[in-house]
Amino acid sequence: MVSSGLSLKGRIVAEGIHMDFVLSKLLWIVARPTNFLLAALAVSCLLALRAERRWSARMAACLALLLVALGLVPAGLWLQRPLEERFARPDPPPAEVAGIVVLGGAQLQAITTARGRLALNQHGERMIETIPLAERYPDVPIVFSGGSGYVGGYGGNEQRVNELFVAMVGLDPARVRYESRSRNTWENALETAALVGTGADRPWLLVTSAAHMPRSMGVFRKAGLDVVPWPVDDQTTGGPEFEPAIEMSARLDQFDEAVKEWIGLVAYRLMGRTDALLPGTQG
Repeated sequence: MVSSGLSLKGRIVAEGIHMDFVLSKLLWIVARPTNFLLAALAVSCLLALRAERRWSARMAACLALLLVALGLVPAGLWLQRPLEERFARPDPPPAEVAGIVVLGGAQLQAITTARGRLALNQHGERMIETIPLAERYPDVPIVFSGGSGYVGGYGGNEQRVNELFVAMVGLDPARVRYESRSRNTWENALETAALVGTGADRPWLLVTSAAHMPRSMGVFRKAGLDVVPWPVDDQTTGGPEFEPAIEMSARLDQFDEAVKEWIGLVAYRLMGRTDALLPGTQG
């Protein structure tokens, strides 16, 4: 069973709004590449209105060109590719597992709460993959891990979305457990370990997006859970990633997502939440 120390730590982390959680949200507002570049561009343009500040006009032009470039080239996919290829699904899949852990991040809880029907985002494969896995392992528990990643719990809890999903696809509710206190990947690991314990003689199957898998594996190992990766939601093909279409907003969003994951890896390593900067199959 999980140690009392870990359970207490999980409860402490989950209760209230801790400074590191708030700071991470505030810092990401500034560090998000498109936010930062657009803000810098706006400031440069304002300064360029003054004739003597010609350097600001040049800076504004450079920032505008950089935004256009990031909107044209698949830089975000190039950054995501090494993350997605870090962990592969086990082949063959494990014959036995202690259970299935599905990480949050695919749920649109605000829309689900407001509309009363299931709403998922572009990472919905995290949820969908539960269906074949539940059939492959018919006798093991399924844990949906995730609460609300917003300061103050805006939009409600992911558990509401998960409950609607379970009912919609016909999963046996007796098999399902909800971890609804966590607000980020670190808390996913702590709270799941506190919920299910760390003494299982078989590994847990960990389901999350492929690019998110390195950070997830690192923190779940740190929390004491034996987990096997089951990546989903691939965004890259393994090729050059150039598409015969110009989708600038999509390219910028991909870049934001990739940078966020790399920043998360660095931050978690510096905070001691993982044992490696880029966790791999050997740790």
